[in-house]
Amino acid sequence: MLRKLAFAGAALATVVASIVPAVQPAQAATGFSVSNGRLLDANGNDFVMRGVNHAYAWYKERDSSFADIKRTGANTVRVVLDLNVSAGEITTIINLCRTNRLICMLEIHNTTGYGDSGGGNATLAQAADFWVSRRSVLTGQERYVLINIGNEPLGNNNAGNWTSSTTGAIRTIRNAGLQHTLVVDGPNWGQDWSNTMRSNAPSVFAADTLRNTVFSIHMYGVYGQAATINNYLNAFISARLPIIVGEFGNNHSDGDVDENTIMATAQQKGIGYLGWSWSGNGSPVEYLDMTNGFNAASLTAWGQRIINGANGIRATSREASVYGGTTNPTTPPVGGGTAPNGFPYCASAGSDPDGDGWGWENSQSCVVRGGRADTGSTPTSPATAPNGFPYCASAGSDPDGDGWGWENSASCVLRGGRADH
Repeated sequence: MLRKLAFAGAALATVVASIVPAVQPAQAATGFSVSNGRLLDANGNDFVMRGVNHAYAWYKERDSSFADIKRTGANTVRVVLDLNVSAGEITTIINLCRTNRLICMLEIHNTTGYGDSGGGNATLAQAADFWVSRRSVLTGQERYVLINIGNEPLGNNNAGNWTSSTTGAIRTIRNAGLQHTLVVDGPNWGQDWSNTMRSNAPSVFAADTLRNTVFSIHMYGVYGQAATINNYLNAFISARLPIIVGEFGNNHSDGDVDENTIMATAQQKGIGYLGWSWSGNGSPVEYLDMTNGFNAASLTAWGQRIINGANGIRATSREASVYGGTTNPTTPPVGGGTAPNGFPYCASAGSDPDGDGWGWENSQSCVVRGGRADTGSTPTSPATAPNGFPYCASAGSDPDGDGWGWENSASCVLRGGRADH
């Protein structure tokens, strides 16, 4: 996604493409690794990304966004960088991620749509050289950092160069000694409607001497149909190659997006997703902002959907075990499964002190089985109480039970509590 730029739509090509299944055991690594098509964290636990894209390169003053994103329940933040970001800035970003117990995916945005009119000004080779030049601050962070080599490299005019460009970039990075999990985006402005990445993923994966590469598809207007979404993702699953949805929205200038299928399929199949984006999108794609003006207490319709909706971040995210998180994202919650609205059931009715059917366990919302919230609906309550104060994200912020809590250096109201008027 480019700031203040709506991408031209691309007709979905009918391409007969197949991927030859293969089992590729990951080599030993100090950080994240890939095994049998799954991304594993440094402790060897399955890791499913649930998170948000944050446009750091354009809004460097918004350091508080990392903490705000964490409070959504996200376990990952994809951070937009450009070729001018210094080693010191990268260190600051990694520290912000680690302080907020987020996995940090770093990406170079200059490659976006390279070769097309309005595209970026950098090749994947230049992006690879950038990562090598920042090696000193990246080495040792493999447990917390993934390197997304270049955002949406290549446009529609030169998508055929994707395989050679991507394998070349991977080799440059590995030859420099960097052992991080690498993430590679598809061509066609990330949407891979030509199925170039889908068809050539096995050879690209094999080009990585560590077999530690994850593929990332960006789903916008090309992915408006459930069949298109499922066919694309299933091709990687069948081939046992790791795939994530690195960007998506609920709408786009090139067509409506079926975000419901994207999120439901990702949850069903244990696929990571990262929504675009926290805030700061310009005309004509402002609707892709999750918050109004970077205000975490003021979610947009898209923000409410991806954070609080069915199969959303708050209901399905599990913190990486390198930070002490212990719940496997592919394992049903302790409470015994998922309610019709996509949220996990609470393990204990005591998690719902105000009796509204909603509880709070394991740093996320849960539904009391048989309670008022045990329906197919999702919470649509406003982020602000009638008295003008924001609602608290956690009931634990109100230790004395008076209905008032303290979060983000400000007073907040416990939803349904004594101060909720």
